[in-house]
Amino acid sequence: MKNIEYAIVDIETTGGNAAGSNITEIAILIHNGKELIDRWESLINPEKNIPYSIFALTGIDNDLVKDAPVFSAVAEQVFNLLEGRVFVAHNVNFDYSFVRHQLEHAGYKWTAPKLCTVRMSRKIKPGLRSYSLGNLCGDLDISIENRHRAGGDADATAELFEKLLAWDAHNVIADMLKKTSKDQRLPPNLPPEYFEALPEGTGVYYFHNHVGKAIYVGKAVNLKKRVASHFSGHNISPQRQHFLREIYSISFEPCATELMALLLECIEIKRLWPAYNRSLKRFEPKFGLFQYEARNGYQYLAIGKLSKFHQCVHVFDRQYDGIVLLRNLIDEFQLDHRFCKFGLPSKPDRTEDVFEEAAVLPDLAEYNERVYLALSDLTQRQKSFIIIDKGRVAEEQSCIWVEKGNLYAMGYIDAYTQISESEDLKNSLTRYYGNHYMAQLIRNYVEKYPHKVMPVDRVILNDNRYAE
Repeated sequence: MKNIEYAIVDIETTGGNAAGSNITEIAILIHNGKELIDRWESLINPEKNIPYSIFALTGIDNDLVKDAPVFSAVAEQVFNLLEGRVFVAHNVNFDYSFVRHQLEHAGYKWTAPKLCTVRMSRKIKPGLRSYSLGNLCGDLDISIENRHRAGGDADATAELFEKLLAWDAHNVIADMLKKTSKDQRLPPNLPPEYFEALPEGTGVYYFHNHVGKAIYVGKAVNLKKRVASHFSGHNISPQRQHFLREIYSISFEPCATELMALLLECIEIKRLWPAYNRSLKRFEPKFGLFQYEARNGYQYLAIGKLSKFHQCVHVFDRQYDGIVLLRNLIDEFQLDHRFCKFGLPSKPDRTEDVFEEAAVLPDLAEYNERVYLALSDLTQRQKSFIIIDKGRVAEEQSCIWVEKGNLYAMGYIDAYTQISESEDLKNSLTRYYGNHYMAQLIRNYVEKYPHKVMPVDRVILNDNRYAE
């Protein structure tokens, strides 16, 4: 810790993220580990309108900064004050992201080790009611003036920093400054023990907010590596900045296989509906196979776009897949192409059931029966089977029960327990409700690993042989 100098920084801004907002005021206090040795602060013209909500919080408005320098005019001075020093701030990632972004915009490449006084306070003075700057100052008898102004908050942060230096009997700060320390990249409100508890195996992980609500669910082949990737890099998007500030804890559920992790991720996103998950919430099939009876009495089959309120016989991700399936049904069941549509028209087609009198039409009842047989066969193709794979430990096996092409249940069974009836196996698993996305995951897996699939009329004995 000898010869280390610290730059204690506080900024005020036009908004909450560096990508779309600018600095309106900055204060930098230089500390040598014993005392303050330099101080600089300045209003900054953000070159954009300051929202009224920001003025109400900080007292900084457009008139106050109209004659202040723009950031590029003071960038060299800011760079010289920060270069070679540890960057210290309360909720450090917020201030660091703004300063680094605006320095880069002004042509200065800069990075620095960081110390977050939120994290420092949690480690050195655990158990306090709150770790916001205002509450910490009240609880620790720290004077604070000009609240929500860069100079006032920086002064309070500097006093807090000095107290933490004095209270640090176990070299917490030195450990936090190590290049390998998780504190250099973990979110400010996440205790390191949550990250350390993560295994390096396959599973599903959950990020929780301050009240324990899941705000993000993800899957990983290596849980620790995947979670760490969320905290690496310099992403200044507002979504990521808000996301990191809301992470207070992590939990996880180990899974035996990647397929089980993929399925559980989808199940949990549907169940918990976390605020920061996007992609799997929007996943819906885009096309469908429709059946309807026209005015002429014939049963029609059509491939078309699927909307939220449409009912259809079968769904597809791609229109091409639907067209291939319908063509196969036409060939296999000798369906009449005149009663099959390969794309629903944008306007109702009133000619579909009107043919020239000379046209030879199939017998109505016999043709409709062929359509019903084709649809019945399509339904029967959605087979029921189980997928048996490795367990989380050597003494167990994983099992996924698929009912008519859709996920029905999954779980783990003792590798040495004899099961003589398929219903016993089925009842031992956890019931889930699948969707189209999960069915697609299962189909892809079955195509890749057919040797792990067996019909539901077979069960596994404790010697790992199949029984009829």
